[in-house]
Amino acid sequence: MRDGSHGLLILTGGGTAGHVMPNLALAPVFRATGLDIAYIGSRGIEQELSEKAGIRFFRVQSGKLRRYFSFENVLDVFRLCVGVLQSYFLMLRLRPVCVFSKGGFVAVPVSVGAWLAGVPVVSHESDVSPGLANRIIARFARMNVYAFPETSRYLVSRKSRCVGIPVRPEIFSGDRARGFRICGWSLEGPDGALPVVLFMGGSQGAKFINDVVLEALPVLLQFCRVIHLTGRGKLESGKAGRLPGELATRYRAFEFLNTELPDVLAAADLALCRSGANSIFEMLAVRKPMILVPLEKGSRGDQILNAESFRRQGWAEVIRESDLNATLIVEAVRNAINDLDAIKARLGSGFDRDSSAAAILEEVHAAIRGRG
Repeated sequence: MRDGSHGLLILTGGGTAGHVMPNLALAPVFRATGLDIAYIGSRGIEQELSEKAGIRFFRVQSGKLRRYFSFENVLDVFRLCVGVLQSYFLMLRLRPVCVFSKGGFVAVPVSVGAWLAGVPVVSHESDVSPGLANRIIARFARMNVYAFPETSRYLVSRKSRCVGIPVRPEIFSGDRARGFRICGWSLEGPDGALPVVLFMGGSQGAKFINDVVLEALPVLLQFCRVIHLTGRGKLESGKAGRLPGELATRYRAFEFLNTELPDVLAAADLALCRSGANSIFEMLAVRKPMILVPLEKGSRGDQILNAESFRRQGWAEVIRESDLNATLIVEAVRNAINDLDAIKARLGSGFDRDSSAAAILEEVHAAIRGRG
């Protein structure tokens, strides 16, 4: 066990898919080195996704961490304390060699419980600015790893390392021809050479982007094809209405894509999307030029910082949500299409598909050896 190649590794993190998917992407990497895997989380998306992936799951209590006054804070402090105790006794029972945390509210009691039990914690932050949960976890972690180079200024006094974000292996399996077939299009004919633009509204604020995209369609479809992911329950807002027959065939709307997404990404030449960290690192991984519209309303500003980081590195153009309109979308898409080759050249040096997972694995093994 001293060499860090055997034993049980606990994964934690939850609340959103963004806290869970990198853990699932790393699970086979950890297993390949001889580590067993289990997941500790709350009753939420982390339980659903980890059990679907065949990972043992244990549930603990968790409270939401608020920066504002609420009577719910009293109950949540109690839930947090219960979660810490549950996590502590789970550590004693399961005897893991390390905990890898992706953040979110549930990761706080798990990480604190691990620290109390003498189990090393490696914490990963996906956004430029760490959320409150990861700011707390950083105090208990053996190592803090992060995705964006700018994050170093928030962790200056703690042991830390920039490692990027591990992405799902299946994202690399996309095939352009299959993507075209999913859309009912042909690679041949007069429309075959038209650039393809993918619009993804995300889970929050999708209706606003959907409405602006539909307004821009009559002009966009004159010089490109459009794939439109409207978001769950929002397909109705992605209906294009009465477009001329020739233009209507250049537009495809889907509520949600799962296994088909890598193929549709491969079919697209350009994507307009939100700037959640996992999404934009997946775009970077498959060398997809991006126009980013960071979420502003109801956000702590993390997407704005993420988008600005990618803009500074030449990997994306950014449109502020408050400025977004149909004319601006058409202009941004046209400019990006004219500059596709240059953008792809910059993207080519931005991502190594194996380096992030390898760096995280190295830090996890170092934490295990340090414990030994």
